Amino acid sequence: MKKVVCILSLALTLGACGSKNEKKGDAHALNGTIKIDGSSTVFPVSEAVAEEFRNVQPDVKVTIGVSGTGGGFQKFSRGETNISNASRPIKDKEIAICKENNINYLELEVAYDGLAVLVNPENTWVDSFTIEELKKIWEPAAQGTIMKWNQIRPEWPDEEIHLYGPGVASGTYDYFTEAVVGKSGSSRGDFTASEDDHVLVQGISGDKYSLGFFGLAYYSENKDKLTLIGVHNGTEVVKPSLETVKNGTYSPLSRPLFVYVNSTSVKSPEVVEFVNFYLETAGELATDVGYIPLPEEKYTQQKESFKSFVADNQ
Repeated sequence: MKKVVCILSLALTLGACGSKNEKKGDAHALNGTIKIDGSSTVFPVSEAVAEEFRNVQPDVKVTIGVSGTGGGFQKFSRGETNISNASRPIKDKEIAICKENNINYLELEVAYDGLAVLVNPENTWVDSFTIEELKKIWEPAAQGTIMKWNQIRPEWPDEEIHLYGPGVASGTYDYFTEAVVGKSGSSRGDFTASEDDHVLVQGISGDKYSLGFFGLAYYSENKDKLTLIGVHNGTEVVKPSLETVKNGTYSPLSRPLFVYVNSTSVKSPEVVEFVNFYLETAGELATDVGYIPLPEEKYTQQKESFKSFVADNQ
């Protein structure tokens, strides 16, 4: 963040040296609107980038919706948004809709994330889960059958498990079910679902017998309200953190995060500048909001891919 602040301070200082007329005539002064929608998990990164970008281009309006990855791709495939936040890769059926509507796009990785498994702070019995235990709780066959904590381990309480998780349009839901159950989008249906992670935080923090999951960044914002549970990776119990997600030991519940850019949108200079700014600052800003940056060479590759994409679609 310090680097970004320094750059912005320098830009403001240089700008102050010119007249108002010079500013108005500056070829780099842009306006217009950039529409973003999609994943609630990617939202904090995109929001942080947008806030910094507003300091550089105050006349560009950046709007960011949170419809979930699936909801975001629906809008994106209809040409309603310039950029789609996604916590999973685009699906075949979404690709087909894009093709039907002549929507071409570029996929860009922007950060890594770990999925956090969480319980209420009054839960004193759970110290870790295996993937097999999580599957036993969340698989479709568990509905109406696996209802109490002591069905997972006999020494746990004879009390109902109350489950919380992202909605079925969420990329986080897709990733969790694929990693835990073995099939994306496959789970029991009797859980409290929401695309808004803050609703999940409130639910888990207010329910002693709760169990839920969502992106690591939202846990980082609410550490005082929740207890983070480690997951056995086959060798040892590991909790998600910047270090364990980056080094791969928090497996299988870590993943890349994406933004998708519409080819038509790169005809607008404000979109091109925003995406370039995103790739330039994502590593540092991702860390600030609780995510894990890509290796620097990966960001360099993304910049080159975007440069070629812009050239091909001008």
